[in-house]
Amino acid sequence: MKKMLFLAAVLSSLLFAQSETETCKKCHPQIVDEFEGSMHASSTYYKDPIHKGAWDLHPLKEKGDYNCKECHAPLAKNEDEIKNGVTCASCHTIKDVEEHAAKNKNIYGSDPKTFYSAEAGREKEKVVYKKESSWFGMSTTSVGSPYHNIDYTNEKFYNGQMCMGCHSHRQNAAQLTVCETGKEGVQKKEENCITCHMPIVQGTATTIRQSQDHAYHGFAGTHKNPEMLSKYVDIELNKRSSGFDVVINNKAPHNLMLHPMRVVELRVNLINGSKATSLMSHSFVRALGNENGPSMPWLANQIVTDTMIKANEKKIISYTDALKKGDKVEVQLGYYIVTSKTAEKLNIAEHKELQKFNILKQKSFIVE
Repeated sequence: MKKMLFLAAVLSSLLFAQSETETCKKCHPQIVDEFEGSMHASSTYYKDPIHKGAWDLHPLKEKGDYNCKECHAPLAKNEDEIKNGVTCASCHTIKDVEEHAAKNKNIYGSDPKTFYSAEAGREKEKVVYKKESSWFGMSTTSVGSPYHNIDYTNEKFYNGQMCMGCHSHRQNAAQLTVCETGKEGVQKKEENCITCHMPIVQGTATTIRQSQDHAYHGFAGTHKNPEMLSKYVDIELNKRSSGFDVVINNKAPHNLMLHPMRVVELRVNLINGSKATSLMSHSFVRALGNENGPSMPWLANQIVTDTMIKANEKKIISYTDALKKGDKVEVQLGYYIVTSKTAEKLNIAEHKELQKFNILKQKSFIVE
């Protein structure tokens, strides 16, 4: 019996070692295509320049202790498997999440061939693959997937709590919280981190059982498809006698940006006839550091600056420029994945695409 269980575990690891394998594509071609372009699939230092730059500077590298693996390559057992980063099985075998002060921990199911998933109306189902015959064996149909069983009963896949093993919070050695999502976004089935970052898009989830749509597996974020998240930010313009206010409404249940290297920037242009004037821009950042100033996250013991737009916060930026009827105000809210200064520290200055200004939301207003 133990030998059979060992063989099943080996078979499972072979089948799901790489997200791009033909095994998953046979049944989930669109989902795999989306996933292969995601940051989950590029989560290690082999594919993510920022992660590599940080790891090259990290003191644990000399010891060969890649403790980032717990989230960046959670099922990897050797260096070759680390290259695969987060795989399909990395997420779909999470059974539970243990909460801890420094960081949470994923608890994986004991059955290597059981995948957890979510689908409205099937919350009480467990689907085991089997073939059913009818008409005295003349007609045969199959139920479920020949590669894995499906457990739809795990409530954490409906409210987003299955993401919180890696995306909840992380403290460094100084017990400083480097990043934190918070629990507010994983309380409801109707709206949570999954419904935001994995919105419903057209296309069948599987070729075995056709459907009209599925949850997007490209994982919308700062690197990929940020336009999917733009609806969670509103921009308003309020005219005053002595100028005007730009109001940024962050409707997300967490900081507008969570990664300590991200910088948000507000840009405003005032257009009067043919004359365009760029007004003062404003930056929003949560910078980590120590008594010497800003630093890498593992060296930080305090928050040096925190002007980041908080969860459910309305940030008001005031301008003293007087507005006239017919004036046009163009507003852009965007971000830098890393600034040029941070890129230099990480020795990735050649990656210009990571240092560009990315527009999250833009809006124009005509003064009446």
